[in-house]
Amino acid sequence: MVAAGERVRTVIMGAAGRDFHDFNTVYRDDPATEVVAFTATQIPGIAGRRYPPSLAGGLYPEGIPIVAEAELEALCRRDRVGRVVFAYSDIGHAAVMHLASRALAVGADFVLLGPERTMLSARVPVIAVSAVRTGCGKSQVSRWLSGRLAERGVRVAVIRHPMPYGDLESQAVQRFATAADLDAAGCTLEEREEYEPHLAEGHVVFAGVDYARIVAAAQAEADLILWEGGNNDFPFVRPGLHLVLVDPLRAGHETAYHPGEAVLHMADIVVIAKTDTAGPEAVARVSSAARALAPTAEIVAGASPTTVDRPELVAGRRVLVVEDGPTITHGGMPNGAGLVAAEGAGAAAIVDPRPFAAPAIGKAYAQYPHIGPVLPALGYGAGQLTDLERTIAAADVDTVVVATPIDLAALIRIDRPVARVRYAFAEPGEPRLMALVDGFLGRAGAA
Repeated sequence: MVAAGERVRTVIMGAAGRDFHDFNTVYRDDPATEVVAFTATQIPGIAGRRYPPSLAGGLYPEGIPIVAEAELEALCRRDRVGRVVFAYSDIGHAAVMHLASRALAVGADFVLLGPERTMLSARVPVIAVSAVRTGCGKSQVSRWLSGRLAERGVRVAVIRHPMPYGDLESQAVQRFATAADLDAAGCTLEEREEYEPHLAEGHVVFAGVDYARIVAAAQAEADLILWEGGNNDFPFVRPGLHLVLVDPLRAGHETAYHPGEAVLHMADIVVIAKTDTAGPEAVARVSSAARALAPTAEIVAGASPTTVDRPELVAGRRVLVVEDGPTITHGGMPNGAGLVAAEGAGAAAIVDPRPFAAPAIGKAYAQYPHIGPVLPALGYGAGQLTDLERTIAAADVDTVVVATPIDLAALIRIDRPVARVRYAFAEPGEPRLMALVDGFLGRAGAA
């Protein structure tokens, strides 16, 4: 019970993204709330830091500690916490309620903040690209859209879901226009995977921690904001047009994960991704789910065609496949486009990396036992990047097939021939998506 006039002592459960945004937009200046801590999970090395005073505001002159999620119960008991706010994404519905049970058992309320309380407004039109799971292909669709908007003379600013894994104060507002900007910011491999392909196509990317300031900076130099979501989170910026991807390779997941199911309910356009690799029954299943959850949304088909830049290095060779990390870790996929491309290019053998895994990589395999015979490109910190390099070096293979969106060999030493896999968004059959976007541009006055 909270006494009259007493601030509600609150813990925000997160993973260095949605948690900070929820604090900034709802609790930072709320005199009725005292946030005693953030808890952290999913991303290694996040716990043990502090949310700095410069971002926390006048009510928190010493900042706010960030502790491991495992400490939740002890933290709640010690600090007499009355409210636990859940604020991260791509987690099964049952897992959310297990966390709720932990909070309830120590006497706290368990809270989920809705998008209307946390979405910011922009003075320029906003298109958002979201998905029901990590690894559906949001980045491919975002790059495709950015290119076509630029062809129409629309100045686009891409705002990316946060990945503030370093010094939070220096990462409050980030603007990336060149590869040198990535180097100067000390971006992790995961950050580079999201930002670098946009920069290569001439698009400016904004990200960071304080999204009110980020939106203000982006709209000052753009006709339109393109929000590129992370995981399966709902947008931080209120969209005029909301695209949501569903994945027939994980049919059924669209109603099994938080907040992906809520995101699907919000869709204006549903893009059924990967129709070129999924079976017709799976495509029909996710299409039926989309029609049920978003009955007024337009539904369009999407494909993710892959190319191998040096197929002669794959055909008849023993290969190690390096996949996008988040897709096959908390995204739940056993493999990504790399394995499909390597098999399609005629690899003689796909070599399982597990026997060669250095400690940080081995830890990921133990945490995510669903991963197939592929190597997740993990690089949240220097230790993981070093162990990624060591794992590749130890593997007995002829060729390394790299299916990350960046040139991995520019970040680590790879002492074998490298074949890169590239994948992009395409519309099979009748091209409908851009026609729908053009209609929005006309209505929004951004055509």
